[in-house]
Amino acid sequence: MSAENSKQEIVLTDDTLRYIALFQQLTHTNAVDCMDTPDKLVFVVEKGQGNIAVGKKGEHVIKLKEITGKNIQVVEYSDDPAQFVMNVFHVYKPQKVVIEKRGDINHATVTVDPELKGRAIGKAGRNLRIARDIVNRHHDIQSLSVE
Repeated sequence: MSAENSKQEIVLTDDTLRYIALFQQLTHTNAVDCMDTPDKLVFVVEKGQGNIAVGKKGEHVIKLKEITGKNIQVVEYSDDPAQFVMNVFHVYKPQKVVIEKRGDINHATVTVDPELKGRAIGKAGRNLRIARDIVNRHHDIQSLSVE
Protein backbone atom coordinates (compact mmCIF):
# COMPACT_ATOMS: atom_id res chain seq x y z
CA MET A 1 0.00 0.00 0.00
CA SER A 2 1.53 3.33 -1.01
CA ALA A 3 1.70 6.35 1.27
CA GLU A 4 -0.41 8.42 -1.14
CA ASN A 5 -3.37 6.13 -0.75
CA SER A 6 -3.31 4.65 2.70
CA LYS A 7 -7.03 4.56 3.28
CA GLN A 8 -8.08 1.45 5.10
CA GLU A 9 -9.93 -1.03 2.93
CA ILE A 10 -13.58 -1.47 3.85
CA VAL A 11 -14.30 -5.10 4.57
CA LEU A 12 -17.88 -6.07 5.32
CA THR A 13 -18.52 -9.35 7.11
CA ASP A 14 -21.72 -11.39 7.00
CA ASP A 15 -22.68 -9.74 10.31
CA THR A 16 -22.10 -6.19 9.05
CA LEU A 17 -23.98 -6.97 5.84
CA ARG A 18 -26.91 -8.19 7.96
CA TYR A 19 -26.71 -5.02 10.08
CA ILE A 20 -26.73 -2.88 6.90
CA ALA A 21 -29.77 -4.74 5.54
CA LEU A 22 -31.60 -4.27 8.85
CA PHE A 23 -30.56 -0.60 9.04
CA GLN A 24 -31.70 0.15 5.48
CA GLN A 25 -34.99 -1.68 5.96
CA LEU A 26 -35.71 0.25 9.15
CA THR A 27 -34.48 3.71 8.12
CA HIS A 28 -35.20 3.72 4.36
CA THR A 29 -31.75 5.25 3.83
CA ASN A 30 -28.67 3.94 2.09
CA ALA A 31 -25.81 2.84 4.35
CA VAL A 32 -22.46 2.93 2.55
CA ASP A 33 -20.57 1.39 5.47
CA CYS A 34 -21.07 -0.33 8.80
CA MET A 35 -18.35 -0.80 11.39
CA ASP A 36 -19.07 -3.34 14.10
CA THR A 37 -17.17 -2.65 17.34
CA PRO A 38 -17.60 -4.29 20.76
CA ASP A 39 -19.37 -1.14 22.01
CA LYS A 40 -21.33 0.13 19.07
CA LEU A 41 -22.33 -0.09 15.44
CA VAL A 42 -21.29 2.85 13.29
CA PHE A 43 -23.30 3.34 10.11
CA VAL A 44 -22.15 5.74 7.39
CA VAL A 45 -25.06 6.99 5.29
CA GLU A 46 -25.13 8.90 2.02
CA LYS A 47 -24.84 12.68 2.15
CA GLY A 48 -28.13 14.29 3.15
CA GLN A 49 -29.53 11.15 4.80
CA GLY A 50 -28.20 11.57 8.37
CA ASN A 51 -31.35 13.01 9.93
CA ILE A 52 -33.61 10.62 8.05
CA ALA A 53 -31.52 7.66 9.24
CA VAL A 54 -31.68 8.76 12.89
CA GLY A 55 -35.44 9.24 12.66
CA LYS A 56 -37.80 11.56 14.52
CA LYS A 57 -36.52 11.96 18.08
CA GLY A 58 -33.97 9.22 17.33
CA GLU A 59 -36.65 6.55 16.87
CA HIS A 60 -34.64 4.51 14.33
CA VAL A 61 -31.49 4.56 16.46
CA ILE A 62 -33.50 3.53 19.55
CA LYS A 63 -35.17 0.67 17.65
CA LEU A 64 -31.83 -0.55 16.23
CA LYS A 65 -30.30 -0.48 19.71
CA GLU A 66 -33.20 -2.60 21.01
CA ILE A 67 -32.78 -5.13 18.18
CA THR A 68 -28.97 -5.35 18.20
CA GLY A 69 -28.21 -4.65 21.86
CA LYS A 70 -25.52 -2.18 20.76
CA ASN A 71 -25.23 1.58 20.79
CA ILE A 72 -25.77 3.05 17.33
CA GLN A 73 -23.89 5.90 15.71
CA VAL A 74 -24.98 7.37 12.40
CA VAL A 75 -22.45 9.38 10.39
CA GLU A 76 -23.33 11.29 7.25
CA TYR A 77 -20.78 10.80 4.49
CA SER A 78 -18.94 13.75 2.97
CA ASP A 79 -16.37 13.88 0.15
CA ASP A 80 -14.66 16.64 2.14
CA PRO A 81 -12.36 14.99 4.72
CA ALA A 82 -12.71 17.85 7.25
CA GLN A 83 -16.51 17.81 6.97
CA PHE A 84 -16.53 14.02 7.35
CA VAL A 85 -14.49 14.32 10.58
CA MET A 86 -16.98 16.97 11.78
CA ASN A 87 -19.81 14.55 10.99
CA VAL A 88 -18.10 11.70 12.91
CA PHE A 89 -17.83 13.97 15.98
CA HIS A 90 -21.29 15.53 15.44
CA VAL A 91 -22.63 14.62 18.91
CA TYR A 92 -19.65 16.35 20.59
CA LYS A 93 -20.43 19.74 18.98
CA PRO A 94 -17.26 20.05 16.87
CA GLN A 95 -16.11 23.60 16.20
CA LYS A 96 -13.32 23.04 13.68
CA VAL A 97 -11.08 20.43 12.06
CA VAL A 98 -7.49 21.01 11.01
CA ILE A 99 -5.85 18.45 8.71
CA GLU A 100 -2.07 18.51 8.40
CA LYS A 101 0.76 16.35 7.14
CA ARG A 102 2.85 14.81 9.96
CA GLY A 103 5.76 13.01 8.39
CA ASP A 104 4.18 10.69 5.86
CA ILE A 105 0.73 10.53 7.45
CA ASN A 106 -2.25 12.86 7.46
CA HIS A 107 -3.42 13.94 10.90
CA ALA A 108 -6.74 15.58 11.79
CA THR A 109 -7.23 17.61 14.95
CA VAL A 110 -10.87 18.18 15.84
CA THR A 111 -11.88 20.86 18.33
CA VAL A 112 -15.01 19.88 20.26
CA ASP A 113 -17.10 21.44 23.01
CA PRO A 114 -14.71 21.44 26.03
CA GLU A 115 -17.39 19.90 28.26
CA LEU A 116 -17.71 16.96 25.84
CA LYS A 117 -13.99 16.38 25.19
CA GLY A 118 -13.74 13.44 27.63
CA ARG A 119 -16.74 11.71 26.06
CA ALA A 120 -15.38 12.35 22.54
CA ILE A 121 -12.14 10.55 23.49
CA GLY A 122 -13.96 7.87 25.50
CA LYS A 123 -12.77 5.50 28.18
CA ALA A 124 -9.15 4.52 27.42
CA GLY A 125 -9.45 6.37 24.09
CA ARG A 126 -12.04 3.94 22.77
CA ASN A 127 -14.30 6.48 21.01
CA LEU A 128 -11.29 8.21 19.48
CA ARG A 129 -9.98 4.89 18.09
CA ILE A 130 -13.37 4.05 16.58
CA ALA A 131 -13.59 7.56 15.07
CA ARG A 132 -10.07 7.27 13.63
CA ASP A 133 -10.89 3.88 12.09
CA ILE A 134 -14.13 5.06 10.49
CA VAL A 135 -12.45 8.23 9.16
CA ASN A 136 -9.56 6.18 7.76
CA ARG A 137 -11.97 3.85 5.94
CA HIS A 138 -13.27 6.80 3.90
CA HIS A 139 -10.44 9.34 3.75
CA ASP A 140 -6.66 9.37 3.70
CA ILE A 141 -6.31 10.35 7.38
CA GLN A 142 -4.32 8.00 9.60
CA SER A 143 -4.35 9.77 12.96
CA LEU A 144 -6.80 11.87 14.89
CA SER A 145 -6.72 13.94 18.03
CA VAL A 146 -9.33 15.86 20.02
CA GLU A 147 -8.79 19.22 21.65
